[in-house]
Amino acid sequence: MSYQSPEYNAANIFARILRGELPCYKVYEDAHTIAFMDIMPQADGHTLVVPKEGAPDILTLSPEAAAAAIHTTQRIARAVNKAFAPDGLLVTQFNGEAAGQTVAHIHFHVLPRYTDQSFRRHAREQQQAEVLKEHADRLIAALSELSD
Repeated sequence: MSYQSPEYNAANIFARILRGELPCYKVYEDAHTIAFMDIMPQADGHTLVVPKEGAPDILTLSPEAAAAAIHTTQRIARAVNKAFAPDGLLVTQFNGEAAGQTVAHIHFHVLPRYTDQSFRRHAREQQQAEVLKEHADRLIAALSELSD
């Protein structure tokens, strides 16, 4: 999927991760998507699913890339559920700064929810590298045990 929306800024942080210019704690990748740990997680296990197509939001994402993103989001949600055993899962996707979008590349958040825990603030505090790696390893292990 090489289509790029005309409104898309290819200098954004997720585009740079997709090009291999910046590191990430990757848990999954296929031809159309990548999933990695949010470095400023709102909860332990907070994972991002990023389509490889260059689109700033859901309004400009192609139907094919949207379908691939939802497929990967569901796969990651199953892995988060297995690895972190939350009471529930929250899947979110923001469109535009006013809606809370902080990176202008479409992405989906998969967040484990626990009845006795509040979320940390969005995009505020960077998690320690060793914690992110441990969470990534847990998700990779859970993904290896899941069937598609």
